[in-house]
Amino acid sequence: MKHLVTALALLAATPALAQDKMTLLLDWFINPDHGPIIVAQEKGYFAEQGLTVEIVAPADPSAPPRLVAAGQADLAVSYQTQLHLQIHEGLPLKRVGTLVATPLNCLLVLEDGPIKSPADLKGKKIGFSVAGVEEAILITVLGKYGVALSDVEMINVNFSLSPALMSGQVDAVIGAYRNFELNQMDIEGVPGRCFYIEEEGVPSYDELIYVANPDRMDADKIARFLEATEKATQFIVNNPQASWEVFSATSPELQDELNKRAWADTLPRFALRPAGFDAGRYARFEAFLKDTGLIDSVNPVSAIVIDVSAE
Repeated sequence: MKHLVTALALLAATPALAQDKMTLLLDWFINPDHGPIIVAQEKGYFAEQGLTVEIVAPADPSAPPRLVAAGQADLAVSYQTQLHLQIHEGLPLKRVGTLVATPLNCLLVLEDGPIKSPADLKGKKIGFSVAGVEEAILITVLGKYGVALSDVEMINVNFSLSPALMSGQVDAVIGAYRNFELNQMDIEGVPGRCFYIEEEGVPSYDELIYVANPDRMDADKIARFLEATEKATQFIVNNPQASWEVFSATSPELQDELNKRAWADTLPRFALRPAGFDAGRYARFEAFLKDTGLIDSVNPVSAIVIDVSAE
């Protein structure tokens, strides 16, 4: 009995195990695309995995992958389409997980406007916010209808995609998200129509992914992070309304019609297996970038993706 009392006293005096800290950089301000991350935080799923996760929204949306490459954060939410190019630039990055497992990008026009088909864009203006992959996408989508990139005028509208379209500054925009801009335009009474790029010849891809520096990362911590977000995704899919309430309660700015609609439209696109990946999907997109002239060589999938669950 004396030994038992001593053992219990020692146990009581032992501090709780410290949580492992992680820093996650988002791609943009918090929005429904980040649902599994926020729900995992709010429901305590990260804590269950022994993690304390600091979630940081960037001042500059282009900075997170470069900060992760420099070892200044553990993970960043980024884009599969950009990762291929960044690796060719020499950045030490790899995809370690998936957040949104389908394209969100689309070629957006006015629903009641004169553009009924991409073929109608010949001689017209197309707005964009980020150069690079968008050009490869347009070459493919327009080319299917016999329109060359040189047949259209590209205009950088920064991040004012739907306003530029609604005001008539441009005839279409590329880079608009079907879960956001479509809802935004509908709410404002100027409905839009999306040409879905994966239905127009562009290989399907993961819109939002988690990237890490393979030389600096802690594979065990990342695997636990992905387990927590998988549990959060299951909760979201099983409980759409309850999960929306958990998510939107984190900020008054999220409690509006646009975010509520975007939540419903994004929900079926979250990766049900964040750690899992389709090697063929990454190989096809790498080949697509080579075919459209954005890269000069083709990297093997092993240079782009890492399976942290196998580490």
